[in-house]
Amino acid sequence: MNDTYLYVITALLPLSAALTVLQVNPYHALVIRGILGAVAALVYGMFGAADVALTEALVGTMLAITLYGVAVRSSMVMRLGILDKETKKEESFQQLITQLKTILNKYHLRLELVSYQDKQALDQAFKDEDIHGTCQVNLDSDGNYHTLTRVQRLYEIIKPELSPTLITYFNPSNSKEKQS
Repeated sequence: MNDTYLYVITALLPLSAALTVLQVNPYHALVIRGILGAVAALVYGMFGAADVALTEALVGTMLAITLYGVAVRSSMVMRLGILDKETKKEESFQQLITQLKTILNKYHLRLELVSYQDKQALDQAFKDEDIHGTCQVNLDSDGNYHTLTRVQRLYEIIKPELSPTLITYFNPSNSKEKQS
């Protein structure tokens, strides 16, 4: 009868592992991974493996969660280059940014705006892959803002929900072939 709590705590291991795998939001998966590591450390400690419990608590939980958190935080962002002088204050630009944020939030992505002083610096950053896309006034049409992205997956996420005239996919491999 006294060992019932051991069974309950041990049953939390496969449960938390399954919950970790089934998470859609990467931040929720990180939290549950931390719980999994803490439960594993507790189980190891209850069964007399204090050294393994300490290692699991320090490396398996704390270090792994920290490193995973940094990786998820840095990879779940769309860096959008903008020209400082022609954006930010215009209402149509703010509407486009609001739309983009709404679309990206569905996939747990953040939108980071990166300002550039002139078009040459913006184009160079796009070419150097410092940014994932650009947002500029489309001079050919009625002055709407147009987004250009070099990341196909971002294009696939944004295109169905944004007007086709507002986003274009730039295929870097096609432009390299043309330059050769």
